[in-house]
Amino acid sequence: MANAQEKVVVRYLLREEASRIEERAQKIAIEQSVETPLAAVRDATLLRDVVGQVREIEDRGDGRFAVTIALAASTIGEDADQLINMLFGNVSLYDEIRLEDAELPPSLLAVFGGPNHGLEGLRRLVGAQHRAMTCAALKPQGLGVEALADLAFRLACGGVDFIKDDHGLADQPFSPFETRLPACAEAVRKANRDTGGATRYVPSLWGDYETLDRRLSLIEEEGLAVVMLAPAVVGVANLVALKRKHARLAFLAHPSFSGGRVSPILWAKLFRIFGADAAIYPNYGGRFGYSVETCRGIVEAVKGPLGDLAASAPAPGGGLTLARIPELLGFYGRDALLLIGGDLLLAPPERTSATTRELTGAVAAFAYGSKL
Repeated sequence: MANAQEKVVVRYLLREEASRIEERAQKIAIEQSVETPLAAVRDATLLRDVVGQVREIEDRGDGRFAVTIALAASTIGEDADQLINMLFGNVSLYDEIRLEDAELPPSLLAVFGGPNHGLEGLRRLVGAQHRAMTCAALKPQGLGVEALADLAFRLACGGVDFIKDDHGLADQPFSPFETRLPACAEAVRKANRDTGGATRYVPSLWGDYETLDRRLSLIEEEGLAVVMLAPAVVGVANLVALKRKHARLAFLAHPSFSGGRVSPILWAKLFRIFGADAAIYPNYGGRFGYSVETCRGIVEAVKGPLGDLAASAPAPGGGLTLARIPELLGFYGRDALLLIGGDLLLAPPERTSATTRELTGAVAAFAYGSKL
């Protein structure tokens, strides 16, 4: 639990007139802390310890300013949702304000705990200690259970490390979760028996806490080790609670609903803090337009120093192609989980395993040394 002196240091980016930026920064500090006129705060202790403090105002040019504010860590408690609220609650209602970064004190990092397994744990699961990892996706949405299981079998025969449900797969009539789960899990096990491989099936999870918890129990009964969910949709507090209760499982965080006015670099850092063992994000040069600098920042956020937390795996996706494997390995080195979805499905079904072997063979053969 944080003490009264510990702070969460938050940076916002906004447009404002230079003559008004100091006043605006103070208003943000108040809005995100006590949310009341200062004249109504009569307790000296609250004025000292709880009211937000403007630490720095940086002129970024062109009418843009970065405003750094210190918020009382004690206002977070031990609640991940409350952390999001304190970082970007009321001020998210202003269109011109973007949440750029946040630094948590060691006490809060320890409360949330970070990944149970992390980058190195995922590597051990698939025997990839000395290379990058690979991941394919079951898609498109609309396929029935039998077709998805057949696709999982063919991808696993190609030796890919992880096969995840597309994040659009939930509990639809054409592919009910409780039917899809055992069918795809058995398809991957059969492929592993046939090839001697170690592919892991990764179901996608949606629903309220009770549904998530029940389905995680079914996943554990199936003997699976990795799951995927979208923390910005199902709730970051649910991720924290579920990774504690189901500590044997590794969690991949999908970025759905994390776009907009919160930096993707910060989202990746928060996913790691809350317990994601890997953070999926759109790679540069793909269909979502992330820059090289943004991807570099995400890598640092998920595997760079962060208190005592284990590193998460950066998992770039969003339009990766087989032709880009040498380039991507040159950029990321061995510390990545490369997610290739649609490109593996362009070949005729009878060629899916062979195409997947092109991916896994390229990753295994690539001689990479220095990291990003």
